[in-house]
Amino acid sequence: MRREFKLPDVGEGLTEAEIVRWHVKAGDAVKVNQIVVEIETAKSIVELPIPWDGVVAGLMAEEGDTIDVGVPIIAVDTAEEGGAPAGATGAGVPSGAATPAQASGDLAALADDMVPKPPAEGAVEPGAHGSPAPKEERQAVLVGYGVKTGATKRRPRKQQSPGIAANPVANPSRVEVDGPPSTAPSPAAPGTPEPGATPATPSRVAVLAKPPVRKLAKDLGVDLASLTGTGPQGSITRDDVHAAAQAPAEEPAPAAAPALREERIPVKGVRKATAQAMVTSAFTAPHVTEFLQVDMTGTMEAVRRLRTMADFAQVKVSPLLLVTKAVLTAVKRHPLINSAWDEQAGEIVIKHYVNLGIAAATPRGLMVPNIKDAQDLSLPALATALAQLTETARAGRTQPAEMSGGTITISNVGVFGVDTGTPILNPGEAAILAVGQIRDMPWVVDGELAVRKVTTLSLSFDHRIIDGELGSLFLADVGAMLEDPLRMLAWG
Repeated sequence: MRREFKLPDVGEGLTEAEIVRWHVKAGDAVKVNQIVVEIETAKSIVELPIPWDGVVAGLMAEEGDTIDVGVPIIAVDTAEEGGAPAGATGAGVPSGAATPAQASGDLAALADDMVPKPPAEGAVEPGAHGSPAPKEERQAVLVGYGVKTGATKRRPRKQQSPGIAANPVANPSRVEVDGPPSTAPSPAAPGTPEPGATPATPSRVAVLAKPPVRKLAKDLGVDLASLTGTGPQGSITRDDVHAAAQAPAEEPAPAAAPALREERIPVKGVRKATAQAMVTSAFTAPHVTEFLQVDMTGTMEAVRRLRTMADFAQVKVSPLLLVTKAVLTAVKRHPLINSAWDEQAGEIVIKHYVNLGIAAATPRGLMVPNIKDAQDLSLPALATALAQLTETARAGRTQPAEMSGGTITISNVGVFGVDTGTPILNPGEAAILAVGQIRDMPWVVDGELAVRKVTTLSLSFDHRIIDGELGSLFLADVGAMLEDPLRMLAWG
C-alpha cells in the first residue's frame, strides 16, 4: 500500500514550513519513528519521524520548498498485514518480513490528526462580527494573530518534464531550472524517447545535482543551469559550485547594471515570525526604557574567581551568568516585574516562576529560548543551562517548547560591541533587560578618579503594568548587585 505522509502542524499552531534537509531518498527502507526530514517553522528547526515501516517511493517536496500544513511531502510503500513493503527486496528490508502494523496504523492516524482541518468558507475568528466560528472549522495559526479564514491555498507546483511526469514522485536528485529552449532531436515515436536521450520541455532544462549541492548553489547565488558538471554522469558537484562562485564576474551590460544594485531576501520562517511578533509588541504594549551605568569591576573579579573553582570546571563562566543571577534575585524582590497583561480577562498575571529568556542571534534569525524555572537553579546549574541554551540556538536546534512560556528576557548586546539599546518586549512579557559591552572608563571611586570596568544597562517595560518607580527600583537593584556581587547572597 502506498501512503503519503502529510506535513503536520507539529503542535505549534503554524500553517506552513520550509523543507530544510531530507535524510532519506527514493528506495530507502524506513522504520517507524525514523527521522526522515528536517523542517524550519516560524520558530525553529524540527525533525519529523515517519509513522510507518516501508520503502520510500519518492520525495514530494524539495529542499528549500515552503509547504502548507496538510500537503503530502513523502510517499512510502508499506506492507499489508503480514506482507512486505513494495520494493523492499534488495533495499535493506527482507522479502516477506512482517511489520508492526498496529503501531504503524496508530502513528499514521496520529499524523493525520496533527493536520488541522481548514475552516469552512466564511469562517470568522471567535468574537468577530458577533459570531464565533465552530471549533471544527478553526485552522491553526500563529498564536495571537487570530484565525486564518477561507479555503487553504496550496503553492502552485512546478510542471515536470515528460520524462519525470510518468513518475508520481519527483526524482530527488534532479532539479529543473530555467534555461534556453532545448534543441534535442525529436524522439522516433511520440512518448518514446531514444535510449540515453533526456526529455526536455521547451523552456526548462534538467540539471543533475544532489540536494546539498542545490542548497549550496542557492546560498552562493550560483545558477546551476550555467554549470558543466564534473561528477558521475555529468552531475554537478560542490567543487563545481564553489569554482563558479569564486570565478570573476563578467562585466554586466549597461542595461542590466541596475538589477545588480539590489538584493531581495524572502521573509519567511523565523525572520517572518520575529517581525510579526515585534510589530505586535511595539504597537500593543506602551514601552518605557530606562538606563543605568554600572561599575562592573566587582563582577569581573567574581567571574575570575568562579573560573578557578572545581564546580565550574566544565562550563563557561561569563559576566552574563552573574547578570542572570542578579535579575533572578531582583525578580524575587519585585514580583510584579515578572508578569503579563491579559487583555481578554482584564487582569495582570503575576508569574511566581521565572522562565528566563536569553535573546540569541542565530543564522536563521533572532531566537529567544528560555531556561525553565530558572529561579530554582544553583549557580553551577544556571551556568550549564546558559551554555546548553546558547549552543543549541547557534546550531539551529532550538525546539518550539524551549521558546514558549517565557516570563522575562535578557538581551546581551554587549557581545556585538554595543554600549546600550532600547529593546522591544518579547510578546507576553512585561520587561526586558539589555546589557551593553563592558569596557574601561574613568570612574570616581572614594572621591578619586580611577579606571573601572563599566557597562550600561537598559530596561524596557510595559507601562500598563510597571510604573516608573517599580522599573527604577528593579533596575537599581540589578545594578547594585553587579557592583557588589555579595548583595546577591544578602538579598537572595
